[in-house]
Amino acid sequence: MDSLFEAILNLRTREECYLFFEDLCTVNELLSLSQRFEVAAMLREHKTYLDIAEKTGASTATISRVNRSLNYGNDGYELIFERLSEKEETSGAD
Repeated sequence: MDSLFEAILNLRTREECYLFFEDLCTVNELLSLSQRFEVAAMLREHKTYLDIAEKTGASTATISRVNRSLNYGNDGYELIFERLSEKEETSGAD
């Protein structure tokens, strides 16, 4: 996994991410990862499971799994959400 993460850390643009991840993953795998990230964002906004399922198409099992990661995981989601928020604040200040 170290090699994979090193490769990801060397991506510089969104376009490079698309190129790499489209080669690395199937369309369904990318959709699944994207869906989980959207579910996490909605859970942080205190949306209900029903709202999340309707908007994302995620099963309640997936929503529950993501919720468990948010509450008892390694804070990876939180780290990214904080960084994205900082980036929005910085770009909004210009």
